[in-house]
Amino acid sequence: MRVELQDIRKHFGLVKANDGINLVLEEGVIYGLLGENGAGKSTLMKILSGYQPPDSGQILLDGQEAKFNSPANALAGGVGMVYQDPLDMPPFRVIDNYLLGRDRRLRLSYKTAAAELTEITGRYDFELDLNAYVDMLSMGERQQLELVRLLAGGARLLILDEPTTGISAEQKETLFDSMRRLAHEESKTLILVSHKLDEVQELCNHAFVLRRGKLVGQSEIPCPNEKLVEMMFGQVPARSKRPSFDVGQPVLEIEDLVAGDYNLTIQDINLKIQAGEIFGLAGLEGSGQRRLIQACTGLIRPSGGQIKLTGQDVTAWSYHKMQSAGVAYLAADRLEGGLVAGLTLTEHLVLAEPEHSFLVDWDGAQREMENRIKHYQIVGRPNSTADELSGGNQQRLLFALLNSPLKLLLLEHPTRGLDVRSTNYTWDLLYQRREQGTAILFMSADLDEIIERSDRIAVFSGGKMSRIVAAKDTSVDELGHLIGGQA
Repeated sequence: MRVELQDIRKHFGLVKANDGINLVLEEGVIYGLLGENGAGKSTLMKILSGYQPPDSGQILLDGQEAKFNSPANALAGGVGMVYQDPLDMPPFRVIDNYLLGRDRRLRLSYKTAAAELTEITGRYDFELDLNAYVDMLSMGERQQLELVRLLAGGARLLILDEPTTGISAEQKETLFDSMRRLAHEESKTLILVSHKLDEVQELCNHAFVLRRGKLVGQSEIPCPNEKLVEMMFGQVPARSKRPSFDVGQPVLEIEDLVAGDYNLTIQDINLKIQAGEIFGLAGLEGSGQRRLIQACTGLIRPSGGQIKLTGQDVTAWSYHKMQSAGVAYLAADRLEGGLVAGLTLTEHLVLAEPEHSFLVDWDGAQREMENRIKHYQIVGRPNSTADELSGGNQQRLLFALLNSPLKLLLLEHPTRGLDVRSTNYTWDLLYQRREQGTAILFMSADLDEIIERSDRIAVFSGGKMSRIVAAKDTSVDELGHLIGGQA
């Protein structure tokens, strides 16, 4: 299938997300789609996959105009997309999620679905338990489920948005092998939306680069990374470095902590983090580091051990009580765990205020939001909704909503899906927090980031925490061995 995008335009208020984009996509090719956060990549792919309509322009499939009014309609036309945050139903099983949208009869054929699932997962070496509940799956397994549904639905063009974020190295290798097979053996067209240039160089045949809603360049792959970065930003941005800092008194003290559920329980966690310290947690998704962060922020109650905040026992405190004590938490799933789709930036600011009066000063809140938009360089307006923002701008909004001062800041994948410039900006904001005495505990799937940004590091494997190592004295290879459960 040959796909053409002709003069695609999409505006959100005054923001030109896509400004006259023209692309031609041939079968059997893996394309990389690059650009800084807010460049228009996700908007363009949502238009192509039927998630939202363009203001103007055309989509041609084999020379025939196609108008998609929904993702289901696009899939019927042969176009499917695996979103950065999978569109699944976590409370249901894998086989139930597979049947959603596939079988519209009153009586569902689970026998047929099981046969189809087994055949497709076996063909691409995916490992999925058909009866497992989706909320028990890792991010990589959820992406595999989405990909299987699209293939079963007849997708001939597949779009994958930041598919390697939060998945294991083994799952990434399996994913890349399946993508090569789909393109080169089955003549499907694939689009990889990514900020990781090494992955684009490894996997793609051709790259398109967007900047500020326009197509500014394209190149055959491989090509020098500097060329791609310069097209993305107009110049090669300088990489920020971790400044030195003398840590203060203990802020977070954890003794013999036990927390979790029947799926995964962390045990015998002992940890002490000081004011101004940046502490990194490494490990495969679902190894226990998220359980630790949730226990420290009051989202799950420990079944054993003790948590102290500046010397005070807070083991049984609720999330809201922890917030009032100066603890903040930024989840990896920005729209599910941090922001509310459909609410404006100003409404988010009002909700985030530590104290509320009976009447809301909306004019004052809008002026304050305008100031924060300017200070945090958010591409949006006070009356923009959170779901209209790009991933990078959603992350900036979350930082703009944080209160001051903070004793403890807990983060999951703080630079997930961010380009190099947005990543540097995010860490500059975190360094400002540490200078104010905030202790920072974060988890990341990027081992280079953990080593570069942390003072100390611990690795989780199967619910257990390794010995604590100094970031300056370790390596990616050593962390990899610890992640594998080797001492």
